[in-house]
Amino acid sequence: MNFKPYRTSLALISLAALSGVAALGPTIAWAADSAKVLIKDFMFMPMSVTVKTGATVSWVNMDDEPHTIVSDTGLFRSSGLDTNESFSYKFDKPGTYHIACSIHPRMVATIVVE
Repeated sequence: MNFKPYRTSLALISLAALSGVAALGPTIAWAADSAKVLIKDFMFMPMSVTVKTGATVSWVNMDDEPHTIVSDTGLFRSSGLDTNESFSYKFDKPGTYHIACSIHPRMVATIVVE
């Protein structure tokens, strides 16, 4: 029995499914105990994260430029993160938290804590 057409079809279906997921955009919409946000190309990826109360969110700078993670309410503020450095914050209270990079204020993201 020749399985090559089956494998080719399965690969095409898998690619189509992944394309559909990628089209959803840079948002994680499920609650989690922890989350990781990458800083790449002067963007937070994903730009929106939903976590459970008590979860820790970690940001990792993958750019060649330094970045910071700053809460718009002053709740937390990282120092400048160089390439491959990280910052983490544990969210103990539910709410919506807006963050930005103080060096590059157009870099913004939202953390929703349920």
